[in-house]
Amino acid sequence: MSVTAAATGAHPAAYGPDADALRRQDPEIADVLTGETQRQAEGLQLNAAENFVSPAVLAALGSPLANKYAEGYPGSRYHGGCEYADTAERIAVERAAALFGAEHANVQPHSGSSAVLAAYAALLRPGDTVLALGLQYGGHLTHGSPANFSGRWFDFVPYGVDAETGLIDYEQVRVLAHEHRPKAIVCGSISYPRHMDYAAFREIADEVGACLIADAAHPIGLVAGGTAPSPVPYADVVCATTHKVLRGPRGGMVLCGAELAERIDRAVFPFTQGGAQMHTIAAKAVAFGEAAGPAFAAYTRRVVANARALADALAGEGFAITTGGTDTHLITADPAPLGVDGRVAKARLAACGIVLDTCALPYGDGRGIRLGTAAVTTQGMGGPEMERIAGLFTEALGADADAVGRIRTGVRELAGNFPPYRG
Repeated sequence: MSVTAAATGAHPAAYGPDADALRRQDPEIADVLTGETQRQAEGLQLNAAENFVSPAVLAALGSPLANKYAEGYPGSRYHGGCEYADTAERIAVERAAALFGAEHANVQPHSGSSAVLAAYAALLRPGDTVLALGLQYGGHLTHGSPANFSGRWFDFVPYGVDAETGLIDYEQVRVLAHEHRPKAIVCGSISYPRHMDYAAFREIADEVGACLIADAAHPIGLVAGGTAPSPVPYADVVCATTHKVLRGPRGGMVLCGAELAERIDRAVFPFTQGGAQMHTIAAKAVAFGEAAGPAFAAYTRRVVANARALADALAGEGFAITTGGTDTHLITADPAPLGVDGRVAKARLAACGIVLDTCALPYGDGRGIRLGTAAVTTQGMGGPEMERIAGLFTEALGADADAVGRIRTGVRELAGNFPPYRG
């Protein structure tokens, strides 16, 4: 029985007459876009941070709002002619606040990192101590990397995960918090596949008088669909991206209570950013509207079901699954039992059209692989396809040069049955 696009989340055709205009004006770039469209359609997109946006989101991104300069906030801009830009931003703010049950939303950050920077700027001063998940355990660059502004401006103390379970050690977090008395505690990760205990983090933060910042870039889409616990009732500030599972344009946002609204807004503009990207903000509004419906909630449930099915199937193929499974769209795994490390696995899979990331392994010298099921779920794939994908993983990792073409054909056939855009 065929599955409709509405049921699966897959999108109808997303391209219109503007594609022909681009072809005539700039065939070189048109070729690039055609090639990227083909790459996305013919491979398996398992990057945990990627998804397929709807045609409506794409339309907003390519709208005349791309022409508008709009420094400031609705009703208080530094440029004229902002009446429609103001309306678009007000809609985005109202939808975001309603979707996540927040008193205030700032939708101007250009990225998740920009959102985190704004949170730090609002709550911290250079030199302050911050407690965050260590980079080797899945912390983000903005959680204290010496190559990032966070590691240069603040004194980060890392907490970790249990060596046996791979789960966050909340008692260690408590001990470190009492020892170092941080100004802020950050809870969030780029590769932790389990739900965070925001209530436990709130309790620890209150014990030492720290602010609690939730970096919910990965789970925020699941939060919108009711498939993951929300950090909003517990954190002073929630930073997030609007892409990934949320299925909006690439960008960021900040959620907070009314008492911090002005500080957050000033930290975004004028402290860390200039003019807002109004076409992106309009696209965020579209995505928030889409995420508020029952179809999106059902989609997030399928994302998690697919991730669990894929994790189980990969374990059956011999992969070591960190934390023993997943609660989210994320899977992190060690391919060492199959005789390769994460970097080699990523390269061999890419040669066969399977795209994913590497990640640090909490304990060990090698690297693992990080993958997610948001994009393939948008395409309409389900449990049987997760089983097939796991088999393709094993085939790809053991393939010689002669077998790569055959496996890539199998990947192309599987992906071709679930086109991300119709037409």
